[in-house]
Amino acid sequence: MKAAVVYEPKQGPVYADFDHPIAGQNQQLITVKASAISHVVKSRASGKHYSFDGVLPFIAGTDGVGITPQGERVWFAFPPSPWGAMAQYAPVDHAHCLPLPDNLDDATAAAMANPGMSAWAALVMRAGFKAGETVLINGATGSAGRLAVQIARYLGAKKVIATGRNPQALASLNADVTVLLSEDDLSLTQAFVEQAAEQVDVVIDYLWGNSAENLLKALAKYSPGIAPVRYVQVGSLAGQEISLPSAVLRSSPLQLMGSGIGSLPMSALIQATGDMLQAAVPGQFTIAHKVVPLSQVAEAWPQDDSKNRTVFIV
Repeated sequence: MKAAVVYEPKQGPVYADFDHPIAGQNQQLITVKASAISHVVKSRASGKHYSFDGVLPFIAGTDGVGITPQGERVWFAFPPSPWGAMAQYAPVDHAHCLPLPDNLDDATAAAMANPGMSAWAALVMRAGFKAGETVLINGATGSAGRLAVQIARYLGAKKVIATGRNPQALASLNADVTVLLSEDDLSLTQAFVEQAAEQVDVVIDYLWGNSAENLLKALAKYSPGIAPVRYVQVGSLAGQEISLPSAVLRSSPLQLMGSGIGSLPMSALIQATGDMLQAAVPGQFTIAHKVVPLSQVAEAWPQDDSKNRTVFIV
């Protein structure tokens, strides 16, 4: 069969022949229709993600949309190594396949699944978000951040605060307050202090780095203490490490946690994605994406922009 095959992580996937998979016990063979590039998919393909098992060659892609042998259209995830979603066929555990709403098309569902999973899992399963709370999305102008804003609004957030470096992109979000991260540290700290003083209940952080340092310090010092601030770390686009004084955690009711593969069981991540996809149509969720034939994977891979997600059609 044809697939996006990674022979050497430094080179990225190429369109090539790969052995045809056979469904094992508790698996079914999915005929793949669409699969999208995400930060996790890129990281795994480069061999840098913590979930990469070192097996080469392998097929790129963690999830996608396809058809079961019974003819049901499903979203599927996590084919076992060395198989992946970016192929004509993928062997997938029955428990990792969920039915899709009829009025959600293949490409949109594939584009939305991974970033929507991260946002829904972080908000609902890790933070325990409740309607009427205030949510701050740190890094809201990428695909995942934009979906997080939409999901928070759909779930009943009283106030949504969005941060980012692009003023035009921030202005296009349905956020109550925006914070421009390109400001100097003094201005940025002041903006975070103002929001912290009005009570932030949940933070979903896609960036880490300098903005997280400033935000955590402001929350620790200026939050009114009405309730603990649940800070959920999801991504590290602005840096892998920060400098965090121990007093920040000792002197405030901050709850610092992560969300992703490992911090939640696989079953919870699958459920989060299914819940998000079922909410996508009534919530009118949107995501910028472009459709590319899988045969062009080598050319499209280095050009992918997370703000306009690349979806491969098989």
